[in-house]
Amino acid sequence: MALLLPLFGFLCGWGLASTQFSATLKPLFASLLARFFIPVVIIYNMVFYQAGSLWLIGFSFISSVFFFCIFYYFKKDKLRALCLSYLNGAWLGFPFALALFGPQASSIIVALYIGGSLFGNVCAVMAVSQTRQNSKFIIKNVLLSPPVIALSLAAILSIWDFTAYESHPWVQWFYQTNKVLVTFTGMCILGMWLSKIRIGLSDLKQSLLLISSRMFLAIFVCLAAYYVLPIPHQQLTYAVMFMFFALPPAANIVALETYYQGTGHSAKYIASGTIASTILIGIYGVVLHLLLPSL
Repeated sequence: MALLLPLFGFLCGWGLASTQFSATLKPLFASLLARFFIPVVIIYNMVFYQAGSLWLIGFSFISSVFFFCIFYYFKKDKLRALCLSYLNGAWLGFPFALALFGPQASSIIVALYIGGSLFGNVCAVMAVSQTRQNSKFIIKNVLLSPPVIALSLAAILSIWDFTAYESHPWVQWFYQTNKVLVTFTGMCILGMWLSKIRIGLSDLKQSLLLISSRMFLAIFVCLAAYYVLPIPHQQLTYAVMFMFFALPPAANIVALETYYQGTGHSAKYIASGTIASTILIGIYGVVLHLLLPSL
């Protein structure tokens, strides 16, 4: 049953892609997702704080830096390294996590998304820009990003104790409705995106190999976090953490590349990576639930 909503959203997006409305709906849904639906999830989970969230944010940020450095060392290509370290936690991270693990995964994917988004906002422009960016621009870019604005609002709200309202029917209704919209819009965007993609088999094979390599390295990264960081030792937490590293490149990389370099090479990486990621996360979800049916 949990897969029906994302499947419905994906099919709606696929069908809408061939209509005249797709050019308007895709940027509209993307904007709503990034600027409203996901910030609401962030604010809720930070106000009603879950143990270990701050450590998960730090883990996600440091891991993204680690993967950028590793892939840049081997590829000698900042754009390619960025595509393998700045992941699509917004459009796909939330829908996939909610589809595979249910609502209990919300606080985990929120924290991982925040850390990855902070990395993206700090490093993405520096990676694609041909000129050195000054620190004021970078700080402004980070402070005005939706996750940081949401975190700031959550910090202000955390001054007061709202724990008594967490189970209030209206609060739960609004939050649950918002999560449905997150899943639907994210998968709808994916459907519209994939319906227009034309890539070669070699591109898909390369993306499958690279994302699989990142997932292999992620085993050791997650093991290090298990023994070093005070993140709660729960199966769900580490299952979502590992899934995070199977996500494709963030979609806004191609927009930044086009603006700063006048090229769109990353579009192919994002397209093939999205298909490869969907395949790998699907396999991961099936295997995980066969081995750990309690998740």
